[in-house]
Amino acid sequence: MTPGERAPDPREARNPAEFLARLQALKDWSGLTYRDLSARAEERGDVLPRSTVANMLARPTLPRDELLAVFVRACGVPPDELETWRTVRADLARRRSYDPAPPEPDGLGGAAPTGSDDQAGQDDDPAGQGEGPAPAWPGETADADAEAAGGEAGPRSRIRRAAVSAVALAGLVLAGVSVVAVLKDGHGGHPPRTVTTPAAGDVRIRVVGTDHCLGERRGSRTGQIHQVPCGGAGVPLYSLAETAAGRWRIVSDHPDYGPGCSGLPSGGRIPAAAFEDSECGDPSRVEEFALEPYGTPVEGYRIVPVGSATPDSCVTVTGDRAAAWARLAQAPCAADAAGQLFDFDRRG
Repeated sequence: MTPGERAPDPREARNPAEFLARLQALKDWSGLTYRDLSARAEERGDVLPRSTVANMLARPTLPRDELLAVFVRACGVPPDELETWRTVRADLARRRSYDPAPPEPDGLGGAAPTGSDDQAGQDDDPAGQGEGPAPAWPGETADADAEAAGGEAGPRSRIRRAAVSAVALAGLVLAGVSVVAVLKDGHGGHPPRTVTTPAAGDVRIRVVGTDHCLGERRGSRTGQIHQVPCGGAGVPLYSLAETAAGRWRIVSDHPDYGPGCSGLPSGGRIPAAAFEDSECGDPSRVEEFALEPYGTPVEGYRIVPVGSATPDSCVTVTGDRAAAWARLAQAPCAADAAGQLFDFDRRG
């Protein structure tokens, strides 16, 4: 904040996007970091988690009135100017309620791209090759020529095709059995590892059956936790702190944002709530977990939110569970615990 420089004026905003841009400009004007804003809010008796501010500024929608008020106060805006921000927000919200919903971007449930079906097919096959000719099996050339000339394929061809189909089907069945056998043992092709019993202290949280560990994307402001290759994991560093018998807090130490806790926002009321890192002590978050052993012998530990508004939920790797950067979120605890087992390796 430069002495004498006035805060951004929200009255110039004509739509939610411009209003959010002015909120970002207000943060920049204040010169405060996310941690500073959280501390300022706490001094005033408000609650403003770092991840909440980051999510608010990253979304295209208007923030709630109470969140707006807490944020603007933390930025150092006087009461009379705060009322201006709230008035502009209310006016934009009223206008927005009468506007038709904008079309969603392609790939997010919106309308399909314009153009004919033929063009859509060409987009899927940029080389223009299509699927190409069907493979010709040895000995079928004559029968194929006969079919092309308008005749029928001979009986030998039908028998040969039936045999090929049977062999192919048998191969697929065997392959499926092999995949199920690999996945059922929980290791996904990785050699078995000794599972470490959770204990207080520095840990590396590994996703069982993979080469992935928990971490954040450096430079992201949301605190969202992903599974990342263990060799590159380290942002943030994690540790376990026991809060009561069988109850744990997962503590994070971020190089940019400092100490925090892993948890679920909004008390876990959203069934697919993100598993994210933020400041510790936010009463609106679930920050306490039970680490429940699974299997005999133990194959790994489930991270079960304590007191979540969504019962019977577990922290889960969502989406493509084999992919790096798959995000973690709250989801129903599965009978097979797929994507829900973790190991707490000691970190020296």
